[in-house]
Amino acid sequence: MAVPKFDPKEMEVKEEIPASPFMPARKVYSYPVSPREAVKGLLRGEPVWQVADMIETRLLSPRIIPDAIARSFVLEAEPFDPNTGGGPDMFGMIWEYVPVAGGSMIRPGKPLMEDFNEWPDKIVWPDIETWDWEGSAKANASYLDDSKFNVCWFMTGWYERLITFMEFENAALALIDEDQKDAVKAFFDKATDLYIRIFDKFCTHFPALDGFCIHDDWGSQKETFFAPSVANEMIVPYMKRVTDFLHSKGKHCNLHSCGQLMKQVPNIIAAGWDSWGPQAMNDTHKIYDLFGDKLLIGVMPDPFDPETSTEEEQREAARRYADRFCNPQKPSYLNLNALKISTPAFWEELYRRSRMNYSR
Repeated sequence: MAVPKFDPKEMEVKEEIPASPFMPARKVYSYPVSPREAVKGLLRGEPVWQVADMIETRLLSPRIIPDAIARSFVLEAEPFDPNTGGGPDMFGMIWEYVPVAGGSMIRPGKPLMEDFNEWPDKIVWPDIETWDWEGSAKANASYLDDSKFNVCWFMTGWYERLITFMEFENAALALIDEDQKDAVKAFFDKATDLYIRIFDKFCTHFPALDGFCIHDDWGSQKETFFAPSVANEMIVPYMKRVTDFLHSKGKHCNLHSCGQLMKQVPNIIAAGWDSWGPQAMNDTHKIYDLFGDKLLIGVMPDPFDPETSTEEEQREAARRYADRFCNPQKPSYLNLNALKISTPAFWEELYRRSRMNYSR
């Protein structure tokens, strides 16, 4: 696709979307292509404007997946009250919704096991054939938006799944304990088979899906949970099986992994992920410089105070960001955490400047 040249007439506002608890107020301009096509262009290396995490996409996390309810993260046509979330995930592990945190955590104090060699006798596997795939697809037929890039959000990947059975300390130990590593690998291999079957169901029943965002946290505020060599041996091979499968179906693969993960970026690439939006404790500029030609990075702008900065300072911040990171030969996207400072002036100037830079 030839990227359309920027036309100042595009700045005509077609719609104004009010602020929500999750998103800033923003204007919808007279785009030359749909948001969905803009994301697809970015993934082909033909960006049209600087798309933003969660803005041009529509997320699907249907309640037929037990983890979506357990994690209080249901996104589909029928509204969901997160305060009704929690309960058993697909393996029967109990989660509790914590309103002050806005999310769920595994119920502490009662790990299913402390030695993972016990997993074949203790883990009960879900029967995904009993999930109402056809009913969910019918109920959400009009939910997936033709104009948006439709993404399935899947909670609880590999290390997170291990935590649900063992709690954090035991799970971290199991990854490096020579007496448990083979058991962990055997479980991850079987869990990967399960995940591929689930994703195949999604591809079959929700053909409008363009990609998948899979959740597996690897770090804390200051450091990764485990050494890169551990991730490379214990997790990467199983992630790669999933990304290979999804790529064979023509689907984009985005990793949602929280924490300080600078050391793990080579593993994220090796696992076959197409994109990753680092949290704010990461130096996204450095990650972009080092790895932006191999992995699509959600980059943060230089910080500014939207309450005290002038409109021109906000516009200058947008131009500075666009000139640094809206490079047609090495594109990026706007990090989710940047939405907190995306003022109307910043948003408008970023669209204008990124269109100019990407279409030159």
